[in-house]
Amino acid sequence: MTRTHTSGPTVGTWRNWAGNVTARPARAVSPASVEELTEAVRRAAEDGLKVKAVGTGHSFTATAATDGLLVRPDLLTGIRDIDRAAGTVTVAAGTPLKRLNAALAREGLSLTNMGDIMEQTVAGAVSTGTHGTGRDSASIAAQIRALELVTTDGSLLRCSTEENPEIFAAARIGLGALGVIASVTLAVEPVFLLTAREEPMAFDRVTAEFDQLVAENEHFEFYWFPHTGNCTTKRNNRSAGPAAPPGRFGGWIDDEFLSNGLFQVACSVGRAVPATIPAIARISSRALSARTYTDIPYKVFTSPRRVRFVEMEYALPREAAVGALREVKAMVEHSPLRVSFPVEIRTAPADDITLSTASGRDSAYIAVHLYRGTPYHAYFTAVERIMTAHGGRPHWGKIHTRDAEYLSAAYPRFGEFTALRDRLDPDRLFGNDYLRRILGN
Repeated sequence: MTRTHTSGPTVGTWRNWAGNVTARPARAVSPASVEELTEAVRRAAEDGLKVKAVGTGHSFTATAATDGLLVRPDLLTGIRDIDRAAGTVTVAAGTPLKRLNAALAREGLSLTNMGDIMEQTVAGAVSTGTHGTGRDSASIAAQIRALELVTTDGSLLRCSTEENPEIFAAARIGLGALGVIASVTLAVEPVFLLTAREEPMAFDRVTAEFDQLVAENEHFEFYWFPHTGNCTTKRNNRSAGPAAPPGRFGGWIDDEFLSNGLFQVACSVGRAVPATIPAIARISSRALSARTYTDIPYKVFTSPRRVRFVEMEYALPREAAVGALREVKAMVEHSPLRVSFPVEIRTAPADDITLSTASGRDSAYIAVHLYRGTPYHAYFTAVERIMTAHGGRPHWGKIHTRDAEYLSAAYPRFGEFTALRDRLDPDRLFGNDYLRRILGN
């Protein structure tokens, strides 16, 4: 019998990236193979321990928190198979997206769409519904073609549209509630070039032209700077080339010095002296100038995020997004709130994943952030009130207060997911307090 790698007799406290969630598991394992993973799950079930897998902790909710067995997938990494004829790559669950992106690029391949950071593990990213922005291309989970799931008795289920299709429909965004993902097979395509066009735009203009900007660009997003009428827009479209990446110095100025280093200082000053935030926002919103560059996808879609924050994000019906954002702007302007982080707006097409935030409807995402350590409850509560009035669905990995009663009305297929959970995990081996709140007992 193989033995799993453990973290030793003293597991210690687990913390997420933002530091707002902690847990003290009784046991932690780092399985180096699928066999070790299945054994760890079986042993935990025998010992009466709950089981949760954790990635890099980039979720802001307690979706991975446990006082039982914490599965760290840091040794379950790497590409298992590339099928060029099928246009797929099979990758172990714990592989960080940044390593996957680099490995695919070396093979002349790429994912079609990505989120805006790539620190997460593959399994963690898909399980919580990580997404980028796209007119036609959806979340990372929507690019899954198959997955392997370890269930309560240590069995390994292969799920796809052909094998266990009802589990596949749900497990692509499974919240860790159905089992532990061992591997994921993703659709890939030959690597291509994207041209990014970033430019400032007035809030009134970008909201008035939002539908047109989404329709005319493969990937469109924008950031609004609270306390100002200023936005920064980004349009990514496929390009015939040639590649023209940002210059080393210019890229460092925009991506590191302004977006991370100077922004970190500004956030620290704003947290210490909130009255300075509107003035800082006016300066920050004008600091990033227009630029255009062309590169391979992951170097365009993603960017470094070194300033730590907490975040809430809601998916709305796309047609409701502009009205909701204008309500957020009016709320901030007529309140004593001081908001140091820009508000991010992205889009996604409808998909067929049971608990996807874009399930069954074209969606737009409104994300609000605050610098780590800044009191966020008043701001997030006010924004959440607006989002829920428009039928919003909270991002599963980001701060929200919704429960199963609300979510069962927001998701037409919610009952389908919970019935499947009852069948696969009737004793809630993979449960925790967060899942109890959002899915029910």
